[in-house]
Amino acid sequence: MAKSKPIGLAWRSSTLFIVSTVGIGLFTDLFLYGIVVPILPFILADRVDLPQDKIQSHVSALLAAYAGASVLFSPPAGIIADRVSTRQAPFLIGLVALLAATLMLFLGQSVAVLTVARILQGTSAAVVWTIGLALVLDTVGPENLGKTIGSVKTCFHGFEQVLTIFQIFGFISIGELAAPVLGGVVYKKAGYAGVFGIGFGILAVDFIMRLLLIEKKTAARWDAANDESQDDAGEQDENAATEDAGEEEPLLRKKEGDDYKVPEGQNKAIKSFPILYCLKDPRLLTALLLAFNQATLLATFDATIPTEAQELFGFDSLKAGLLFIALVLPYLLLGPVAGWLVDRFGPKPAAVLGFGYLVPVLILLRLARPGGTSQIVIYCALLTLCGIGLAVIGSPSVVEASYVVQRYDKANPEFFGEQGPYAQLYGINSMVFSAGLTLGPIISGGLKDSIGYGNMNVVVAMLCLVTALLSVVYIGGKPRLLRQR
Repeated sequence: MAKSKPIGLAWRSSTLFIVSTVGIGLFTDLFLYGIVVPILPFILADRVDLPQDKIQSHVSALLAAYAGASVLFSPPAGIIADRVSTRQAPFLIGLVALLAATLMLFLGQSVAVLTVARILQGTSAAVVWTIGLALVLDTVGPENLGKTIGSVKTCFHGFEQVLTIFQIFGFISIGELAAPVLGGVVYKKAGYAGVFGIGFGILAVDFIMRLLLIEKKTAARWDAANDESQDDAGEQDENAATEDAGEEEPLLRKKEGDDYKVPEGQNKAIKSFPILYCLKDPRLLTALLLAFNQATLLATFDATIPTEAQELFGFDSLKAGLLFIALVLPYLLLGPVAGWLVDRFGPKPAAVLGFGYLVPVLILLRLARPGGTSQIVIYCALLTLCGIGLAVIGSPSVVEASYVVQRYDKANPEFFGEQGPYAQLYGINSMVFSAGLTLGPIISGGLKDSIGYGNMNVVVAMLCLVTALLSVVYIGGKPRLLRQR
């Protein structure tokens, strides 16, 4: 006897619901990561009874534990995402790990328990980000995904779908940047129970949405005839687009595509994990460096703002959390504009100008001194300037990486397989980003303790300068002057 269709099949398998579910999942991960940032110093002092001179190093270590676990588990998650028949099961497993981590953070009263909790959070992040983006890829196709996160110019599925995904990823950024603010405010007013109550509430919504989700390929089994007609239409549109491109594309462009051909006779490791071949491309390596440095900057702010505010102004968790508003507002207001500019002009201008702009701004953070209202205003103004830079550098890395890998995929469809190397790319990107989140707190915390907050920011500024110079050379391809040599 044939099974009846699941209730709500149409909306549960719709693009909007699938992408929204992934967006909520990624939002939950970043939100639960960030909401404890401003209260970690107080958890370690009040609940674990650590002496004040050990707070900074342990805050940095706990932030690094999350990212270190994500580094280790991201590549395996990418491989799994390309090989499993369903994305929903590992997506749910990642949420179970996140629930366990949140419970441990809520109840833990030792450094060991808190560390295990952060490791579980990092493991969940590796699964959720890699599997989640692969699920979006299955839903909208690589062309649309590249258009959404970056500036790939070949979209066949409609503006509304692209706009929807763009809004989802903008929503994720709110979780990343607003969580520290909310964490500090709620902790001051309602304590640990209030902070983690919000976390458990978001986890409940996330769990329900992941449970309700029905993948496109699963839904197709219930309506095969309709699915076949959609596939035929999609093939006709894609073929028409390919024919048009073939008529208009100059011979030079076809010759340029030969640069992305993968020679035969690759070793077993590359055949098993084909994204490794793409890592020979300096453009992709530079794009990943941008992701690493972006994460390093975010982690540096997360690790040092609460402790610096406490030292300079005697701020508690509430006031330290409110300082993050200076970073959040520019990002929220300018992030979509910066993303549109990257889509319009490519990733090179944003990468070069964004990282170059951050050099003097980071150096100026040394101007903050202990004091009253005037010094607090100066520090907030400088953080706002930093927030502008963070908004500009938010998308060039993943745009460039997606664009480069798409070129390899189009030039070697048999080598990369039917699904392409995109899940593997997101696994590598997650690993690199997490490495930045790992090293950022360790390096910044160590530098702050040894050479001071101002000199620490000079070192970070030099990192941004090197990144800007490398972006000039490699992001978007070499400049004409260098290509002629």
